[in-house]
Amino acid sequence: MEEPSTSRSPKITGADMTRRDLLEAAVVTGGALVGGQLMPGCIEEAAAQAAGALPAALQVVLRVNGMEHRLALDPRATLLDVLREHLHLTGSKKGCGLGQCGACTVLMDGKRVKACLSLAALAEGREITTIEGLAQGDQLHPLQTAFIERDAFQCGYCTPGQIMAGVACINEGHAGSAQEIRDWMSGNLCRCGAYDHIVAAIQDAARATRAVPGG
Repeated sequence: MEEPSTSRSPKITGADMTRRDLLEAAVVTGGALVGGQLMPGCIEEAAAQAAGALPAALQVVLRVNGMEHRLALDPRATLLDVLREHLHLTGSKKGCGLGQCGACTVLMDGKRVKACLSLAALAEGREITTIEGLAQGDQLHPLQTAFIERDAFQCGYCTPGQIMAGVACINEGHAGSAQEIRDWMSGNLCRCGAYDHIVAAIQDAARATRAVPGG
């Protein structure tokens, strides 16, 4: 009669897992294996993630265009997704999702940010301005007017991000020359190629802003 093997085979306790389950769990947990066994707690964590468990919602108060909004948000939600899907402010566009095209540019405390790269939960307590909040009632911002007069929007998809970045460019004092404007607007792409029109519009708006008392 053959004696039982004396080698110690790795065992997984607390769960009846198939080989496929084990491999999936290892992938989910980043392959956290020690001595052939999953680290304590990894099985439960992997099972929860595999089941699509969502993190607990965060209670967040966002101030957007002068109004406060109390929201229950996934802590992973980007500011762009919250603006579009929760607040229905769809002016900020989804472009590359990598912060490279600038279509999602908004102002946060007066400074330009890429909303697709900003976590909404970290924007609490900040003053957020989107393209929808730029005009004062029926009075357009000077840059909005200049975009219309200079035909700087063309297809229009990148226009909200271009305008918000252009407003920041003027406010930051970077509209002194056409080349300076091009340098400071380089993070916003226009697939229609309306760059000359955009630069001219920003120059017009910069002059108009300086002409307004307190502008």
